[in-house]
Amino acid sequence: MPTLRASIIPLALLATASAVQAAPRLDGVVSDHAVLQRGQPIVLTGDAMPGETVLVSLAGRSTVVTAGRNGRFEARLPAMTAGGPYDLTVAAPSGGAVVRDILLGDVYLCSGQSNMEMSVDRAQDMIPDANPAPDAQLRLLTVTKKSAAAPIARFADAPDWEIAGPASVPGFSAACFYMAQSLRRTAKVPIGAIHASWGGSRISAWMSDPALRAAGLSADADRLALYGRDPAAANRDASAVWEAWWRAQSGDVAGAEPWQPNAALDWREVPRIGNFEEWGVPELADYNGMLWFQREVTVTADQARGPAILALGAVDDADRTWVNGRGVGGNSLAGQPRVYALAAGTLKAGRNVITVNVDDGYAFGGMTGPVEAMRLTFADGSSLPISAGWRYAIAKPVKGGAPRVAWDDINGAGTLFNAMIAPLGRTPVAGIAWYQGESDTGLPGYDRRLSAMVADWRRRLDSPNAAIAVVQLANYGEPSKAPAESGWADVRDAQRRVTAADAHGGMAVSLDLGDPRDIHPGQKHEVGERLARVMRARVYGEAVPPAGPAIASATQGPDGSVTLRFTGVDGALHAQGSAVAIGFELCGAAPEPCRYAAGRVSGSEVILAGDGRAVTRIRYAWSDAPATNLADDAHLPVGTFEIAVPPLGGTAR
Repeated sequence: MPTLRASIIPLALLATASAVQAAPRLDGVVSDHAVLQRGQPIVLTGDAMPGETVLVSLAGRSTVVTAGRNGRFEARLPAMTAGGPYDLTVAAPSGGAVVRDILLGDVYLCSGQSNMEMSVDRAQDMIPDANPAPDAQLRLLTVTKKSAAAPIARFADAPDWEIAGPASVPGFSAACFYMAQSLRRTAKVPIGAIHASWGGSRISAWMSDPALRAAGLSADADRLALYGRDPAAANRDASAVWEAWWRAQSGDVAGAEPWQPNAALDWREVPRIGNFEEWGVPELADYNGMLWFQREVTVTADQARGPAILALGAVDDADRTWVNGRGVGGNSLAGQPRVYALAAGTLKAGRNVITVNVDDGYAFGGMTGPVEAMRLTFADGSSLPISAGWRYAIAKPVKGGAPRVAWDDINGAGTLFNAMIAPLGRTPVAGIAWYQGESDTGLPGYDRRLSAMVADWRRRLDSPNAAIAVVQLANYGEPSKAPAESGWADVRDAQRRVTAADAHGGMAVSLDLGDPRDIHPGQKHEVGERLARVMRARVYGEAVPPAGPAIASATQGPDGSVTLRFTGVDGALHAQGSAVAIGFELCGAAPEPCRYAAGRVSGSEVILAGDGRAVTRIRYAWSDAPATNLADDAHLPVGTFEIAVPPLGGTAR
């Protein structure tokens, strides 16, 4: 069935198919084929002519409201049961609109980064569920990828709901679709799935100003506000923040940093513009980290006299750029052309030095052009090509992720919330599925950010009891050979703690579905099924655990052994393929290193023998790509966790 948008027609011709552009106009995601949340009051907002009367009617319920002096109106309809299809009529003296084929059912919001964004046709597209027959009771909506420095009241592109079928499913989020498809089979009501994701995004980009402040990110919120008032001042501040971070991490003193014009690094000639993994340099073949790029430019006095434009082409992943030691900009959206304005006085007659720090997070990286886009353009109209003559140096290792600017598209503070979540307005949902965290590894405080975001979204969506289902990060990276710290494990444990403490929360563990060499594992069907399991428990009250087997307590015995008890176990726990469960670590007080320990499985408990040394905490699957084998009869694995071990006679939970 072709997708139809709301038909806008004069009030006197509501029964006809003749369409004209007229007031009123609705906010949010209400358009043809939409699903509205059953069982909750329906709040519709929009624009009409100032002061005019607006009649709203749906499924035999009607209400009349008056638009304010600013033309805004808000209409409330009572909660309704599942059903449809219905037509929604919005009529006023200035015109009217009919929104066709509305269903009442359960609405789910799916969001996150690239693993939520991965489409059905890029995942397990050959399985039968990936090629479903049309289901008129399952509707899909993808929010267009946009970013904004301030909250947007209405989507720039009209919402485009589609009926699930061969034409709409392949390009839709795989994890979201498979969750919704599973829920259609069990809930037996219409389901609407709204997908709003962006690959590579940090959670901070999805947080509103109040959520950022609640999570301790007030400085980032302030910087985004500064950018809205004075972009040049914000860029100067961003460069100062990055430079201070580098000095703290590297130990470099002011004036001797790599972005200085005369920096003494191990400079080598850049073979060509493009991904450095393809240069044929062995030490860069699988390199993920930072490189410094530098190029000298000679300009005339006339060229140096005014402002200029520096165009670098695209950079993968992130850059921070200086001219003559002065910061001029930075971005972290791979593939986006870097174009930076140089204020008058940045350039000088004679020798000038451009320095670019390229931060490659994963896969390919570098300055990728195209070469014809790389130019320095001057106020007098002249320009210089700058694609040749670059040199590079491998940066010294530093800990933690480099700071990103608050207005960065995907790694900023509120930028994606402002453009992709805020326009949802008061759209009640039954549940939220969240699949993100890869870009936050190495950044402390993920638990605070996730908790603040969920609380804020529930409030804004008029959904205080909405379920939250979080995908615990899959395994990715080099398998560990000894116990060590892990940014991926930190995020996984934060996800576990947040969902365990949430009365409406649950977790889809995916450790067994990952690929150590692919950050985008394709097994999204099972991810969707596990997300649906959380919703079945939290939304529909089914007697299924919302997270599979989950750590509940730790008790120390007189012989130094530790007994771990798990809840949510279907049947019993099993050490798959072995007589013992692996992946456990006995740990003392930090920074003392942990030790591997084998577990003996008994029902819903695992017993770890003591090793004669003090044990104050137990870790499990504490690695970027852990080796584990503990699961229950439903084949649901135990996820990453850390739990304190109390003294003899006590129990930690």
